[in-house]
Parts: sequence; structure tokens; C-alpha cells
Amino acid sequence: MTTTSPVAVSPEWAAELEQALQSANVPTLLMVLLHLTGDKRWLAERFQCTRIKGLEDNDSGGLPDEVQAEVRSHALEAILAWKAGKPAAMQAPDTALLVDMLTRSIGEPVPASYGPMVASWLGLDAEFALDQKGKFNVPKDFHVVVIGAGVAGICAAIRLQGAGIPYTVIEKNAEVGGTWYENHYPGAGVDTPNHIYSYSFAKADWTRYFALRGEIQDYFVGVSHKFGIRKNIRFETRVESASYNEPGMDWTVRLQDASGRADVLRANIVISAVGLLNVPKMPAIKGLDTFKGPCFHSARWPEGLAYQGKRIAVIGNGASAMQIVPAIAPDVAHLTVFQRSKHWAAPFERFQKEVPALQRFMLREVPYYQEWYRQRLAWVFNDRIHGSLQIDPAWPHPERAINKHNDKHRNYFESYIKKELGERQDLLPHVQPDYPAFGKRMLMDNGWYRTMTRENVTLVNDAITEVDGNAVITADGRRHEVDILVVCTGFDAINLLSSFNLVGRGGKTVREAWDAKGAEAFMGVATPGFPNFFMLAGPNTALGHGGSVVAMLETQVRYVMGILKQVMNANPGPFEIEVRKDVHDAYNVRVQKAHDNMIWTHKGMSNWYRNAAGRVVAPTPFRNDDYWHMMRATNLGDYVVRTGAAAREAKGLVGETT
Repeated sequence: MTTTSPVAVSPEWAAELEQALQSANVPTLLMVLLHLTGDKRWLAERFQCTRIKGLEDNDSGGLPDEVQAEVRSHALEAILAWKAGKPAAMQAPDTALLVDMLTRSIGEPVPASYGPMVASWLGLDAEFALDQKGKFNVPKDFHVVVIGAGVAGICAAIRLQGAGIPYTVIEKNAEVGGTWYENHYPGAGVDTPNHIYSYSFAKADWTRYFALRGEIQDYFVGVSHKFGIRKNIRFETRVESASYNEPGMDWTVRLQDASGRADVLRANIVISAVGLLNVPKMPAIKGLDTFKGPCFHSARWPEGLAYQGKRIAVIGNGASAMQIVPAIAPDVAHLTVFQRSKHWAAPFERFQKEVPALQRFMLREVPYYQEWYRQRLAWVFNDRIHGSLQIDPAWPHPERAINKHNDKHRNYFESYIKKELGERQDLLPHVQPDYPAFGKRMLMDNGWYRTMTRENVTLVNDAITEVDGNAVITADGRRHEVDILVVCTGFDAINLLSSFNLVGRGGKTVREAWDAKGAEAFMGVATPGFPNFFMLAGPNTALGHGGSVVAMLETQVRYVMGILKQVMNANPGPFEIEVRKDVHDAYNVRVQKAHDNMIWTHKGMSNWYRNAAGRVVAPTPFRNDDYWHMMRATNLGDYVVRTGAAAREAKGLVGETT
């Protein structure tokens, strides 16, 4: 990020910079100034930014006009000097200073624990550099199989390649991208800012603040090309099963390609990157499979479907429906939405808004600008609300909120819904949830409430009893005749790893291992009975309180690499690594205990986070920084490691621990 030799700065570039600075984010500019000049006066009270309200960028930082002008003027001078070849004076601030910087920038206290994490995301932690060749003592003929080439699989492949570890990625689709390849329904896009819904090591010149599906998919395809991992991906190939071989301390992975041809791979390590949301869930509705017309899950939207001018029915009102319904409503004859429960949705001021050209210039051209813009977004969209999701048992109105702050959130969202409905306040009882805000995943409002007020839209709250011909019949006996039926009932997020048959030690499947309690894993990545196997986006790692799943996946991949490095460098030959059952069980007790205090276990709450027994399976109860520090430790003492003859003779969870 620094230039060491003098470079002529073109007048055109300088002029564009000067113009761009007039609308640049001042809190971010302050961080750029500190890096480039090394002058800590930019952290003085005079430049203390105000607290960010809601999800805005707070471009002015709440600073007086003359102070903003001073920041922009000095930024122009410092950036031009950098462009001309002057190195940044402070390239690697210590973690305490990073916390102070973020605190000043966002206008509210930041935990000290954020320092190391911010350093990592800024690329200041050498241990997490992409190029790790020579730091791993890779055994002869060692091979890793990664299942899935979505966001997680791409990240794993890049890290394995950087460590010099041979690998193969198995991808069922014809292209990388996972959920972004498969979900191409109208309106599909991110509800997390794409500047943080991207890898820390692969910045992009985004055209929108919240990218639509096409741009997101292009990003991941581009990353796969940039890092040269495609040669190691077997496309249009499914993993049918993965079975552990105890004598050989390796896995047999059985495959089938699009033509039906079978193949077998041997793997020392298997990494599942199939994620939570990859198996569509269809509702058990009588006659659904006999609907006379196109009927499909939102994740299987037919290419080129002509829905314009047709009568459309959408079953469900979750994240996918909230994107599809407003996108197609203006073009259909009539749209009927069948909802089982109501959802809270937050204002989405930047929905469909393009990043102005001058802001793109700053994010693309100015050192440290995008990095700190990302850190500010990460705070706003990550842990900021975590404290308000803790249940206060003394709160007197548990029917509407769980604590004082949560009640304030509810009041805000109630006012927002009323404003969006305008003259159609008669719809309020049908769209306003009767449970506390954030009790289910908070959605981003793509125009849902306004769409419900359209003359050609009908919202139905009665349960569906059956489908007959081209009609959806509800409990009140009404027949709703439609031409196209879109099923937006989400994914099977409870039965993780259900897309292939995973067989561990002693021939026990993961379904059998998880039968009693449901899916659970240590740190969300490892489970007893399945040696040399890691999963990404495993149990209790979904971000119920907000955050970037991409950052979470990077953290998990780094953890797996850290464990492998320790084992490889201590054991030159074959090895078997398995999480200790006592460690695994204690961790999961801690997870469920933490969930007991969180909003999604509030009395009467219903959501996809829990299994039939009421156990929380999907989201994490931890703050992002807490989880990051747990993963950063990469404590090999949490595992049983066996090598050579000891591994071949092992019959249970006994052996040499290193």
C-alpha cells in the first residue's frame, strides 16, 4: 500500500481526487490521515466523530463545516504525497491504537478485544498472509478434498493453495458461487453491504452499496480466476458419500459427475464447504406436486420464466420472498402472498442505490480508505446490537420486548411500518409482528410494506390446506387461482451436511451422531467420531445478530489451517486428528447456555434457528470478536492426535495427545 519511488501524479488524477474528497466520508478520511502522516492529532477531541445513527455512513462525522474542510484539505495533501512516492508513516498501528482509531471514527466505545481482529482484517497479522508456502511441512502424497465451491470453498482453496497443500474442490454446479450461482430469482441480492460481503484479501470496485446477484456472482467467479484455483475444481460433480478409513487414517470420497459416471478420491483431510442454506425446503402441502402450472422453489427459479401479466402466488414471506415480491409486483396481473408468520424489516435506504463515481474513486484509489470504510461497516452491521438481544428477566413487558433497548427498537420499527403503509393502516395488524424485534432474522425492507398496499397484491394469513389444480385452498375454504406458484420456504438449515452421506469412525453416520440432540460441533467446525474432517458454516455459526458471513468463513478457514499447520509440523508422517469429546461437549453446553439468554429462545418465539426439540442449532450466541478470539487461539490441546501405528491401532477416542 506504499510507494517507494517518486511517481509523477497526473493532473487528471489529482483533479479527480480533489473533487472526490468533497463528498468523501470524513471519519474514514481521518483514519487515512493517521496512517499517511503518523500524526496522532487526528485523534484529538476536535475530530471526535458523532455516533452513527441507524445504518447510515455518517459522512460528515457530525463535525462542523470548518473542521470537515480542514480534514479534506490535509487529506488532499497527504494522499498526493503518497501518490508521488512518499511511504505511509504509520503502516501498522498497534492494537490499542486501532481500537482508539475505530472508537473515534464511529463515535462510540469499542471493546479492547477488537484490536487484534481489526489488525487482522487490515492485513497486519503476518500469520494470516496468503502466501504460507514453506511454513507447512506437508506430508508426502497428502491431499485435501473440499466439498463445494461457494464462498467457503473458494476461501478454503485459496488458503490451501497458499500453504502449498494439494487439494481438489468438488462442485455440483457448472460454476463457482454456491448460493449466488443457484439463486437468480428477480431482486436477488445481498442484505449485508457488499464492501464487507467480500474477502479481506480481494477488494472490489462495487457499483452498488448492496450488490444484486449478478455482481456478487461475478465477484466470486473473478476471485476464482484471479487466484488460479479453477484448475483444481471438478465442476458438475456431486459428492455422494465420504467414509472414514480408520486403518489408513484417510477418507474415501465417492463422486458422480453429470453424465452419471462414478469416481473415487482418497483424501487425508475432508473439508465440507456446503454451508447452511444449500438444500431447499419444500412445505408438506397436500397436492403441491400436482399444481397445474410452473411450481418451484425460489432457489430453482426457471431461466427465462415469463411471469409478466400472470397471476402469481408466493408461499412464504422470508428473505427470498421479501426480495422477489417487490421486484415482480409491478409486472404481474395479480400477486397473492401466503404468510405463515410476520417478519420485522429494517429501513433499507440504500437499496438499489449505486455507489457514486467519486466515492468509487476513493474506495478504489486511496490507500487505507476502503479498509477503514469496511471496518466502520463491520461495527455497524456486526456486534453493535448484540447487547440489546440479551433477555432481561425483570423487564415488565415480555410480550413486546426483552429489555429496554429492544423496546426502543420495536417502537422505531413500528413507526417505520406505519409510515410505509400510508393510508393503508388497515394492513397494520397483518404485517406487524406480535413478537419482539430481532426474534427472527431481521430482514431489510426492499419495499415490502409499500408493495402490500398495491391494488394487485393480496396478503393472505390463513393457512394453506391443499393445492387443487391451479388453485391454492386456504383454511377458510377460499380458492386462490393462480398461474405460477413460487415456494419461498427457505432451506433445511437444521439438518446440516444433509447433501451427502458422511460416515465416520466405526461406520457411524453424522445423522446417527446427531440424532439425539441435533447438529453440534466444536467451534462449529469439528465433531467427535469424524477424524480429519472439518466443516465450514457448521452448527451455531450463523450470524443471527448480524455480520458478514464472508468474514466468519475466513475466520473458520484460518482456524482449520492453523490446526493443520501445528499437526503437520510436528508429525511428518500420516496422522489422525479428532476433537476431544469432553472439549466438544463442554463447548456446546456453553453455547446453549448463552443462547438461553438470547432473544430467539424467548418464550413463545418460533424461528428456523431451533430444531424440533427446541435446541438452537443455527446461529451463534457469541459476539464476532469473541468468536474470532476463540478461533485465533487454534489450541491443539483441544484435539487428540494420533500418528503412525498408534492411529492404526486406535479403536476409540484414546491415544497420544499432542
